[in-house]
Amino acid sequence: MEALMGMALSAVGTVVSGALSGAGGEAGRRTSERLYDLLSRGRRAGAGGAGNSGSPAGGSSRPRLPVTESEQAEAARLLLELARSSPEFAREVTEWVREASWLSPRTVPAVAHGASRPQMLPPATAVFTDRAEVLAWLTALLDEEGRTPGAPTIAVLTGPGGIGKTAAVVRCAFELMDRFPDGVLFADLAGASDGTALQPSDVLARFLERLGVPAAMVPGDEARQRDLYLDCTAGRRMIVVLDNARNDAQVVPLLPASPECLVLVTSRHRPGLLVSEHGARPHSLGPLSLADSVTLIRRVAGSDRAPGPDAVVRAVAEGTGGIPLALCTTGAGLAVREHLTWERVARQLSDRIHGHDAGGAAMGEPTPDAPADPVRAVQDVSYGELTPDCAALYRAIAVWPWPTVTVLCAAHAAGIDEDEARALLEQLARVHLLEEVGAERYRFHDLTRAHARALAAAEDGHGRMAAAVRRVAVAQLRFAAGRDFRVMPLRWRLGPAYRGLALPEHRDPADGKHALADLRAERENLAAVVRAAAHHGFDDLVWQLCEALWALHLLLGFHAQWIDTHLLGAEAARRSAAEFGDPRAVGRMLTQLAFAYMGVGRADEAARALEEARAADQACGHHRGEATAVESLGLLHLKQWEFVAAQRCFEEAQEILRRIGPGQDGWTDVPRATALLAHHIGRAQTKQGHFTAAVARLNDALAQFRRLPGGDPYNVGRVYMSLGDAHLDAGDAELARVCLDKAVEAMTEADAALQLADALEARSRCHRRAGRPAEEAEDLRAAATCYEEHGNQAGLDKVRSRLAELTA
Repeated sequence: MEALMGMALSAVGTVVSGALSGAGGEAGRRTSERLYDLLSRGRRAGAGGAGNSGSPAGGSSRPRLPVTESEQAEAARLLLELARSSPEFAREVTEWVREASWLSPRTVPAVAHGASRPQMLPPATAVFTDRAEVLAWLTALLDEEGRTPGAPTIAVLTGPGGIGKTAAVVRCAFELMDRFPDGVLFADLAGASDGTALQPSDVLARFLERLGVPAAMVPGDEARQRDLYLDCTAGRRMIVVLDNARNDAQVVPLLPASPECLVLVTSRHRPGLLVSEHGARPHSLGPLSLADSVTLIRRVAGSDRAPGPDAVVRAVAEGTGGIPLALCTTGAGLAVREHLTWERVARQLSDRIHGHDAGGAAMGEPTPDAPADPVRAVQDVSYGELTPDCAALYRAIAVWPWPTVTVLCAAHAAGIDEDEARALLEQLARVHLLEEVGAERYRFHDLTRAHARALAAAEDGHGRMAAAVRRVAVAQLRFAAGRDFRVMPLRWRLGPAYRGLALPEHRDPADGKHALADLRAERENLAAVVRAAAHHGFDDLVWQLCEALWALHLLLGFHAQWIDTHLLGAEAARRSAAEFGDPRAVGRMLTQLAFAYMGVGRADEAARALEEARAADQACGHHRGEATAVESLGLLHLKQWEFVAAQRCFEEAQEILRRIGPGQDGWTDVPRATALLAHHIGRAQTKQGHFTAAVARLNDALAQFRRLPGGDPYNVGRVYMSLGDAHLDAGDAELARVCLDKAVEAMTEADAALQLADALEARSRCHRRAGRPAEEAEDLRAAATCYEEHGNQAGLDKVRSRLAELTA
């Protein structure tokens, strides 16, 4: 009994947690609504309450989405009572629990059986020198007797910036990989400042996908991400590298569950809670010895470089303070500049350290007790050797802490063409002032960026720095708007960035998918440019950038970033509207922010944002925006099983659309928007049991979609799916099958493979009810082919499981 209760409770929790976020897509929505049907029947059968009663309707109390733990426990109890009442109910409840279990990432075989073995380590440096004591220290920790049972081994490497912490942990991780066969997770937490530090939610989402969890099944909120991460790492032997941590709060949510894991943390700050509550062991990393410094700088300079007198090379090494960042930057300059001598570098370093410029003049009042900064001295020397154009680019790309610097970013920051920017970036990378981290993608060490930014402030001034930020923001807006348009060309949108955009006549069917991948690759930079534009007061760009991120967030999530950027977008839109900007942007930002809140289960905040959006659009007379806000509120009610309230919202949104006349804002979008609302109303009526009205409304939606240019086969297929649901709910499995036949045809025409698989699965259930196992198997095999071709492992495993039951 307890086992059954546990399974039911787990299934209810899985379905409810995904109801608001949309996790699981159409299959998740359908499973949620089937739970509603089961609980409704349980109430009518007198099995008790579902813990959260709604208003009376038709002589019975309608259930509402069980959100709290006590409500979910009561819902699970009611399911068990229902299953005991008859063999038919027992079969339906068992089938629902099984379907719900496939929505949980915990059941993905690649995760459960450790088949996903991520290898996320960046390449180790070829010139790594010494640090043998770090590897020996780690090995001793792993072999130590009496370690805390049940806890992973946590080692924290601390030290100042540039001391070589990252290189040391990466090298040690490579050396220890044989002891950890389940893979390596790596994240640069970007903890140089509070403004750049990554949120744990962003890192957890990345880790979960690398652990084999499909993107659509990654939860939106950090707490559920953390729970799933613990499940995915339980019992596994892995290394988790958390580089450049700002504080303990960044690290703790990323600790794995398995005591067989090794966690390597680097930070400039001493750990607190990690040591006192999690048993972490700290180790401070110091400068290299003089001998190792000489060895490293000679390795970086290369064998083609004249070796130089030993005394002079030692003087250069001493001038770098034994700090690997300074040693590598100095060695790189010697490697690429054949006329740069060891003697000249030694003299330049000495001058910088002792406060003189290249001509021997004093460089300002030294601080009496301040130690010389060898990293800054080396950076000054390297900067002094740059060409004027390269020096200007070095300053321009440092005006904001971009996560990575692309050719596009560099070109617009410096106001030059991309070919010139590409060549100058390569020059900076060759002298170790930038690190190339991907194809035409570079990154500053944060100490180097601080050096470059200080020079920009001194030589260019804040006006030119702000202008560079604006040029980058405009370029990124153009990039994001173009991709967003290709991903979702039919949606309505605001902002001049979309003017003139059009799809090619002969478009690659995978073009939208490629555009979404481009947005994802640039996601962190796009979030950074929103923050940069907000910081500089470029309100017109802030909200437009958020608008251009809609497809990225709606389809891929990243809810923490979504909320962060759209809060800035909403505030920027308000300020812009007060200064003769576009007042329609306020409602648009708030509506999009509401969807972000839905994704993390914050329904009350989503509802408030939508009410504010509605009021803002009413105030400026933007009927299209107001209709969208009211429609979105209806969708929120639909997710919460508040079907009467949902229908009222959809009908009100239709009335608002009728106020839009020919030529007015949003007029061209009215036919499609009206058809979508008719579809929503039909769905809401189905769940209220008004089947005749629902079928009529859905058929009306069908006719409206068919009248649109191109016939919109995708939405035609979706309506046929809803018609199938309505007929199944009404008890007519044969008519449902006829509708699902049409859904399969429409999704095939639309080339919507995953939706086609969903339609095939739905039709297979009709065959199951009618006792047609051969037809059921045929549809399941076709669905499996769709899932396999598109890399949807969870869908494939679910279908194969059902096929195995049929042949058993």
